[in-house]
Amino acid sequence: MKLTELLNIKHPLIQGGMANVSGPELATAVSEAGGLGVLASGGYSVEEVKNGIDYIRAHTDKPFAVNVVLHHPDLDSLLQAVVDKKVAYVILGGGNPAPHFSKLDAAGIKVICVVGNVKMARKVEDLGAIACIFEGAEAGGHIGALNTMAELPSIADSVTIPVISAGGIYTGRQILAAQVLGAAGVQIGSRFLVAEETPVHEAYKKYLIQAIDSDSVVTGQASGHPVRVVKNKLTDKLLELEAANASPEEFEKYAKGSGPRAAREGDAHWGSIMAGQGLNYLTKIQPVAEIIDDLAKEYEEAKKNLDLHF
Repeated sequence: MKLTELLNIKHPLIQGGMANVSGPELATAVSEAGGLGVLASGGYSVEEVKNGIDYIRAHTDKPFAVNVVLHHPDLDSLLQAVVDKKVAYVILGGGNPAPHFSKLDAAGIKVICVVGNVKMARKVEDLGAIACIFEGAEAGGHIGALNTMAELPSIADSVTIPVISAGGIYTGRQILAAQVLGAAGVQIGSRFLVAEETPVHEAYKKYLIQAIDSDSVVTGQASGHPVRVVKNKLTDKLLELEAANASPEEFEKYAKGSGPRAAREGDAHWGSIMAGQGLNYLTKIQPVAEIIDDLAKEYEEAKKNLDLHF
């Protein structure tokens, strides 16, 4: 089954559930424009998630999902909230999804899981996921070890459920490339960071627009929790600490709270600006509907011009 039919959406596009970023305004706009809007739980309280669900339903009758981060500090209450609110789709990531399938399945909620390798993809298919999202290391935020070009075909060949490609996707050409590699659709996060409807500080958006491709760096590798972010004073300090084998406590002193410090307070120098590779594609602030329309046009143009010979 096509992803568009499975999720009852116009475009095979899911919006990333970015922590501290993907609020109800963004999710609503994406759903209204024909994608699957996703409400984040990372960085939000259970009450904020519940209010966000109510907001989305008050502003659109289109499908949407809630991203349930499995390391959420109040996970049991969060899961109960999505059950009580009768959310149609839930995306599980950031932990082991297995213990939570029975609860969600009993409530009639369809589950999509984020995976990082073939073993995980097969596991979530066996558990009953309707689709999986493979997020390559090009993605922004917390990342796995494998890259899209090499791994996506392996994931697609290993399962029968639709595979959604994520990580470093900004253009229609990249959507077409993901489909050629076996994806049924894509998840896009960073491209929406500069959307008008995205509730992050203006300084955050301007910093992204000014960034260049080589400003994409990864911190936290020494701790085993790598995070892809945009280079700034914070990343310089964190990389310096890693090189000096600083203690986890010293590293955490700078890293803790850096996500909301950037997204909500607008500290683009000492906050964590999470974004994927491909920063050169972030050139201006646009409405979500315009971004998705541009992606669709770029996709059709790339498909029309594709004339390859081996």
